Amino acid sequence: MKNRVLFLTLLVILVVLPMLPGRASSHREAPLISGDPQVDTTDVYAFVSPDRPDTVTLISSWIPFEDPAGGPNFYKFSDNALYEFKIDNNGDGVEDITYQFRFTSQVRNPNTFLYGTGPITSLDHPNRNFLQTYTVTQVDASGSRFLGGPFLTMPDNVGKATTPNYGGNGSGIYTFNIPGDGTGLAFAGQTDDAFFLDLRIFDLLYGADLSEVGTDSLAGFNVHSIAIQVPKSVIRGGNPIVAVWATASRPAVTTRSVGGETNTGAFVQVSRLGAPLVNEVVIPVGQKDRWNGSRPVDDGQFASYVTNPEVPVLLNAVYGVPIPATPRNDLVAAFLTGVAGLNQPPGGRPYEALRLNTDVLPTAAPHRMGVVGGDPQGFPNGRRLTDDVLDIAVQAMAGVLLGVNTGLGDGVDRNDVPFRTSFPYVAFPHAGSRPWKLNPQPPAGH
Repeated sequence: MKNRVLFLTLLVILVVLPMLPGRASSHREAPLISGDPQVDTTDVYAFVSPDRPDTVTLISSWIPFEDPAGGPNFYKFSDNALYEFKIDNNGDGVEDITYQFRFTSQVRNPNTFLYGTGPITSLDHPNRNFLQTYTVTQVDASGSRFLGGPFLTMPDNVGKATTPNYGGNGSGIYTFNIPGDGTGLAFAGQTDDAFFLDLRIFDLLYGADLSEVGTDSLAGFNVHSIAIQVPKSVIRGGNPIVAVWATASRPAVTTRSVGGETNTGAFVQVSRLGAPLVNEVVIPVGQKDRWNGSRPVDDGQFASYVTNPEVPVLLNAVYGVPIPATPRNDLVAAFLTGVAGLNQPPGGRPYEALRLNTDVLPTAAPHRMGVVGGDPQGFPNGRRLTDDVLDIAVQAMAGVLLGVNTGLGDGVDRNDVPFRTSFPYVAFPHAGSRPWKLNPQPPAGH
C-alpha cells in the first residue's frame, strides 16, 4: 500500500504538476542561467504582511545552493546586474510599477584573503572586509523616483568566530520614504533558502524505485534575498489584485581582460520568475533561455508546452502510465488568469505570474496548504514563506477542488528552520562553521 501511495504521488507530480506554470522551485532551471548564479532567481514570494496588514511584502531569492562555508570568496549580489520586482495592477501582463535594486561592492583591504579580519559585530564594522551597498528606485508612469540608499547588505554568515551573534548587531532592515505615499522597508543579504521539497526527482524519478522521498533537499543551504515592504495603496490600481514577478538583467556586452572585465550596452533580461517551476520542467531545453528573456505579455508563444506537455509521454513510454487527454485547458483559468472570485482581475489576460488579492487579510493561524486548506490568504493567492506549494499543487491536480481528498505530498511539509515573524520574515542564514549544515542523516559523531 505504501509503495502504491508513493507511486501515485510521483504520478501526480510528474504527469499533472509540470503541465502548469508555477508549482515548485526554480533552482538552476535553464542552460545559460545555471552558469550565472548571481542572477538566477530561485523563488518569489508576495503576501499581505501579517504584522502590518496595510502593507504588502515582496521577496525574491537568488544564487541557488549556497554552501554556508563557501569561502574565501563568499557569495554576494552582482554589481553589474539590475534586479527588479515588477507589478501589474490592471491584468494586461505589462508592469505598471517596478522596484529596482542596484549593488556596489567594496574591499577594504585587498592584501588579505579574509572576509572578516576579526569578529564582525555590526553591518559597518571595520573588520568587515567585503562590503556591499545597494539603492532602491521606483519606476512607474510618472517616471523614476530614487527611494533610498546606499544601504548595507547583511554580511554572509561566515561562522561563529567571524560573525558571532549573527543578526544581533544589525538586522539589515532600512526604512525609506515614498513621497506622498508613506514609508517602506528594504532588506538585502544572505538568508536561509526558504523553499522546502525533495529534489531527488531528478535522480531517475526518486531513485528509480521511489525510495528517495521525504527529505528536504535544500536544508542547510543559503541564498541571497531581496525584500521590500510597501503600503498597499502604492501598488494597487483600480482593483485590489496585483500580479508580481522578478527579473534580473545584464549589460549586453562584457569585455574581459587580464585580471578584470568591463560591461557596456543596454540591459538585457536574463532571468524571470513569478510562480516557479515553469521554466524547469514545462519549457523544453531549447526554449528555456528564451523564456528567461521573455515578457509575460508574450506568454502565448509558450502555450503549447502547457497544453501538450512532454512529461506524460515519457512516463507512458517508461511506466505505461496512461496519457491525459490534451489539450490541458481545464486548469488554465486557475493558474494563468487567477481564480475567479479570489485573485482574478477583471478582464485580465492569461500569463504566468504570482497573483495576490491585497484585500484578503492575513489569518492568525496560516494553513500550510493555503486555499486547499481553507486559508484564502495563501497560495495560489500570492505565496507566503510557509505555503507548501508542492503539496498544494499535487492535491489540487489530484482533484481536491472537486472533492477528491487524496492527502498526497512529497513528505516535506515545512522549512528546516523557523521563519522570522517580522520583516523580512525569511530566516537568518546557516553558519559556515557548522560542518554538516542541517543534514537530516549526518554521519555518526557529527
